[in-house]
Amino acid sequence: MMQNGTLIKMPENKLSREELEELLGEQHIGTSHDTPLRHDAFDKTDEEKIRIISGHFREIMNTLGLDLEDDSLKGTPGRVAKMFIKEIFSGLDPKNKPQVALFDNKYNYNQMLVEKNITIYSNCEHHFVPIIGKAHIAYISSGKVIGLSKLNRIVQYYAQRPQVQERLTIQIANELKSVLHTKDVAVVIDAVHLCVSSRGVKDNNSSTLTAEYSGAFLDPAKKDEFLKYIA
Repeated sequence: MMQNGTLIKMPENKLSREELEELLGEQHIGTSHDTPLRHDAFDKTDEEKIRIISGHFREIMNTLGLDLEDDSLKGTPGRVAKMFIKEIFSGLDPKNKPQVALFDNKYNYNQMLVEKNITIYSNCEHHFVPIIGKAHIAYISSGKVIGLSKLNRIVQYYAQRPQVQERLTIQIANELKSVLHTKDVAVVIDAVHLCVSSRGVKDNNSSTLTAEYSGAFLDPAKKDEFLKYIA
């Protein structure tokens, strides 16, 4: 079976739909550079989404056998729903995309600018458990520069949605190229996936590294310079 140009060897025995979906998720397969969204993803207001998610999460807790009359639990469905919409998945909504202002590069600084150790909190789209790590980004100005805090906000915006790390890396790089009007961009992400460390193989020592280079950073010397800065 081919997926995104990669050959995935399937077991000889016929799998059920549920088993196939689980296998593809464990292989960390993503479907595209864009986050998969339905055409009607934003027809409902945030308040409507919070109400609906709260009801569904209440049913999940009931199914687990939890006592929702307990003082500690009774507010949990609403809290989870608000957290989903207003915080950890807020990057799904384009209205939350950071507004970026560019400034003239009056210093005529023509070397790479590196912002490293940007904290990432995201969630794996296969199991909806956290991805925690650091992003390191760099760009070379084409005549314009961006406020440093906006670099962090761009990273956070794309992290705050169900993600695959490979896609997250590419989305950040593409956004930087777009807003900065330059192809000279590099992104490296080093993250721990709780779907690996807290379930499944339960490996607490591994992390995942992904990278995207374009423009001048495709030159081995420039790439090595960047990697030395973030080492």
